Amino acid sequence: MKKDLNYVGRTYPIHDATQKVRGSLEYLSDMKLPKMLYAKLLLSPIAHGRIIKIDTSRAEALPGVIRVFTHLNTPKKTYSRYRIIPDQEFCLEDERLLTEKVRFVGDRVAVVVAVSKEIARQAIELIQVEYEALPVLSTPEKALDDQETKIHPEGNLLHQYQLKLGEQLPLPDDCIDIETKTNTQKVHHAAMETHVCLADFDSSGKLTLWAACQGVFGVRTIVADLLELSYNKVRVIKVPMGGSFGGRQETILEPITAFLAKEVKHPVKLTLTREDTIISTMTRPATSSRIRTKVTKEGILVDCSVETIVDAGAYATSSIDNTYVMSKKICKLYRIPYYEHSGKTVYTNTPVAGGARGWGAPEIMTAIEIHMDAAAKRLSMDPVELRRQNLVHPYDFDKSSHISLGNAQVIECLEKGAEAFSWSERFTRVLDQGRFRRGVGLACAAHKNGMYGGFPEHSTMTLKMNEDGSFILNTGLHELGCGTITSITQIAAEVLDIDLSNITVLEADTEYGPYDFGSYGSRVTYICGACAFEVAKRVKEKLLECAAYSLQKPKQYLECKNGRVWVLGNEQNSISYRDIATTAKVKDNTDIVVTHTYHGTSNPGAYAVHFAEVEVDTATGRVRVLDYLAAHDIGKAINPGMVEGQIQGGVQMGIGYALYEEVKVGNDGSILSSSFKNYHVLNAPDMPTVKTLLIEQGGDEGPYGAKSIGEIAFVPVAAAIVNAVNHALGTSMSNMPLTPEKILAVLNK
Repeated sequence: MKKDLNYVGRTYPIHDATQKVRGSLEYLSDMKLPKMLYAKLLLSPIAHGRIIKIDTSRAEALPGVIRVFTHLNTPKKTYSRYRIIPDQEFCLEDERLLTEKVRFVGDRVAVVVAVSKEIARQAIELIQVEYEALPVLSTPEKALDDQETKIHPEGNLLHQYQLKLGEQLPLPDDCIDIETKTNTQKVHHAAMETHVCLADFDSSGKLTLWAACQGVFGVRTIVADLLELSYNKVRVIKVPMGGSFGGRQETILEPITAFLAKEVKHPVKLTLTREDTIISTMTRPATSSRIRTKVTKEGILVDCSVETIVDAGAYATSSIDNTYVMSKKICKLYRIPYYEHSGKTVYTNTPVAGGARGWGAPEIMTAIEIHMDAAAKRLSMDPVELRRQNLVHPYDFDKSSHISLGNAQVIECLEKGAEAFSWSERFTRVLDQGRFRRGVGLACAAHKNGMYGGFPEHSTMTLKMNEDGSFILNTGLHELGCGTITSITQIAAEVLDIDLSNITVLEADTEYGPYDFGSYGSRVTYICGACAFEVAKRVKEKLLECAAYSLQKPKQYLECKNGRVWVLGNEQNSISYRDIATTAKVKDNTDIVVTHTYHGTSNPGAYAVHFAEVEVDTATGRVRVLDYLAAHDIGKAINPGMVEGQIQGGVQMGIGYALYEEVKVGNDGSILSSSFKNYHVLNAPDMPTVKTLLIEQGGDEGPYGAKSIGEIAFVPVAAAIVNAVNHALGTSMSNMPLTPEKILAVLNK
């Protein structure tokens, strides 16, 4: 692999930045098709009940209303919005397009199709529904205790999972038992763009969906199977999106929108308001984790037992898989001789939980890192030293998957980060200025690079050379707004040694694009980037072969440089990519085009250690984050500016997770934070200065040694903040978010 890089390792702006700044980029909300109709959902106002009677006559009589649908005139077939491939494990089909038994406030009761959004809204208000209210189970504890009330016929315990790793050996005499319990809350993804979908069913029987989604092929699988259409009759086109953070991984609006278009034989657009998006799409799952460890007096972890309860909400979606994934995370971070995990996934009468940035890692890493600080306090040890003794080392094997963790540089992150943050000075200097108290905290985190080891992992791309020497890379990629297209372009440009402006990367389209699972699971740079690297290498070989004929030199004496092929040591003898393309087409009667499928064969860990300083106002309970440092084992930063952007965004989300954000659910299942008036995200003035420290020591796999960044940037933040607050106050709080009310309650005990 070349050492002197021209395009990789440099900062370039996101590919569509100019369009976004000028307001010329067309989002799905901007799209309008001829004869397009508008849909509006009626969502349940109660958390649990049966529909006894539903009267749509007044809505149907409203001028401009085309059709009204309920559970009475829609398919009874169930599906899972989480499905990616036809035969997928942990994929329970328990959801219908419209339901006769509502299971949470926000469940889908009816939908109106009308000639305008305003008429659709008016019609929804004319639908009369009579419910038989059922007992509300608003927490996993209530759902498990109540044996009579069943949210689904099979019961409220959706799934139970147990994992035991290692050998339980006789314990040293000096072992200390440490136990903590951590609660994390449901949160909204809070992307700038709310959920929207557009569908058209044409006269030939072809269904086309325009979707701001994370996996077009998964959408096609669900929609085609549900509507009993052949896959070649369903086209899904990925369109620009205003953020995701995991909230668009699952197929939420596409099934109902597709059904409506098929029924009314017109294009139909369904757009959710912010309130609808918060209550009716999905949230990050709430969790409760009890961790017990046995630690020697020297601070060596001997034994770890974890019990986790995951609140799935009203439908299964990805929650079983989320619980399964959580069980394996800790072994990616710490060396533990014996580890066991018991996980329960539980139905509740609350908004549906599903995929969210970090996919199980933030919840379980927050729990273990709060626990590690509790252990350090009990042992009177510096939290840095306790972690240093127990963290994984480069090329350790992951106990849970038996796969190498690769060049894991988490200890390097810890040591370099602690030095840059002046940890030793700050940790021993707790500032108590009367009303205001300062403290510092840190947290380590591990995540993954793709889905290899738990899922068949591959990506396919086609790279084609145009007649003028430019290139088109056809992919199944989904740009979520974080720079995927730019970084993939940089990788291909580096291999071909050509300016980024000469490569166009096409996003996912089931009709014309190659297959890819989608943009989630921290797989894009590592897996899709590797595919781009490999397909570009194969095209480069073809370039050299064609140039060898024209230059009358064996290809081993040739090199690609700045859009030309040169004879080594002879700068006067070269041929442009344009001339190579012409020669290939005219003289050789061939195209320079390669399709390649890359299969993942590894899944090293992605690591980070974050450090925070906070100030707590003991009179109000408010917390201010004063300083922040994020050290990341990035392998190689393909685009350093974008890496920093991902870290900045991850810290912003993580502070909100630790201190402010929560989809609050009342005992009756009502949603108490259904708008940004009462759902608080961190604002720009509240952001601390975030310093980044990138550890770039490469690895044996990944394009140019790169590792993932999008999710791991968020994973350790909340624990670092919570630990800093506890350090400042001498407390042991672990019930997130640490709102002023909770802090004052602890201080006033």
